Amino acid sequence: MTAETHSDRSERNAFGLDWLDVSLLGGGVLLLYYVVPLVSLFLSVPVGDVLSRMSDPTVVDSATTSLLSASVSTVLAALFGLPLAYWLARTDGPVAKVALAVAVLPLVLPPTVGGIVLLTVFGPGSPLGEVAAAAGLPLTRSLAGVVLAQTFVASPFVVVTAKAAFESVDRTLEHASRSLGKSRLTTARNVTLPLAGPGILAGVTLAFARAIGEFGATMMMAYYPRTMPVQIWVSFVELGLDNAYPVAILLVLIAATTLVCLNTVASNPWD
Repeated sequence: MTAETHSDRSERNAFGLDWLDVSLLGGGVLLLYYVVPLVSLFLSVPVGDVLSRMSDPTVVDSATTSLLSASVSTVLAALFGLPLAYWLARTDGPVAKVALAVAVLPLVLPPTVGGIVLLTVFGPGSPLGEVAAAAGLPLTRSLAGVVLAQTFVASPFVVVTAKAAFESVDRTLEHASRSLGKSRLTTARNVTLPLAGPGILAGVTLAFARAIGEFGATMMMAYYPRTMPVQIWVSFVELGLDNAYPVAILLVLIAATTLVCLNTVASNPWD
């Protein structure tokens, strides 16, 4: 046990608390604000009622849609986000700064505004939307619309987190690989990606969690098929709060599982 220094003792107040203790007390209020509503949610409905509602076709369909669309969105975010993150991590200058700002912009846009932005490009009245609809592949009110909305709001997590992971890789290792005659692609595949892997996995995990919880942009792009957040809203508006509990609890459980994965198989970027 580390001995208490004179400085530590001098920082204690009349109640025998130091600044770290006070910080915990103050932060504990915020932690309770997070935990109490979650606990209250699980205590609001008997477990039997929740389990019985889980077999409801609307709940099953919304869960299936959310898991499928979030998985596809995450794959797309990783497929296009990782190359961008690598380029941002290895490039300096005003162009890179502008590109990073654009990549982060969906994180600060209100979700409904993000949905409106997407509708200007993929909506029924847009050239691209009309062409896709004529080809039998509508980009709104379809699974494609859900994926487009989720990818827009979730992919920045891959870019930002993977960029930080790439930047944490010791550049001397890459230089050593290049000095041995290896190409940039080979170096990235054999040196950079394995070392940045935990951080990349964290970004992918966060993107999946964000995608599966997306509501605003999805509502604008594709009210149908319904995802879990949309089904929660519909159940609440049409049938009352009690009917929204089962899907909400299921969504919380999925989010908690994602958090467990983030802290066990990935490198938590906020540790």
